[in-house]
Amino acid sequence: MNKKDPNPIDTFVGSRVRMRRLMVGLSQEKLADGLGITFQQVQKYEKGTNRIGASRLQAIADILGVHPSFFFQREDDKAPARDGVSDVQESNEISSFVASKEGIALNRAFLKIADPVLRKKIISLVAAMAQAPDTESSSVASGARRTEPLHG
Repeated sequence: MNKKDPNPIDTFVGSRVRMRRLMVGLSQEKLADGLGITFQQVQKYEKGTNRIGASRLQAIADILGVHPSFFFQREDDKAPARDGVSDVQESNEISSFVASKEGIALNRAFLKIADPVLRKKIISLVAAMAQAPDTESSSVASGARRTEPLHG
């Protein structure tokens, strides 16, 4: 790791700050105002360029309505890996998606689903769809038509 490169853990924590901030619909400016800093400092935290101290992380957690441990959690409940290369890439991809219109809309809609069983079923469905071959495009490419019903 080059001295100029952000530490992968700082990048991961920053991506989680950004993700949560976007999930609650808060701008960088509003978060910065709550912390008494500039929005540029928030940008540096979110990119992992600047490290977030413990008291500042606690303040961010309070404003964003989560426990500080939220910023270290992965979806599979493992801490970020120390080598960090794949984590950084994955965090950047997640941050980019969450920052998109589709990502924000999807997260807001998902948060409105109160039933945890239904949430898990939706996650399983999306995961299965992501792993399945793209039958629509392969059917179109081969000239075949899909005749089975989509529902039922």
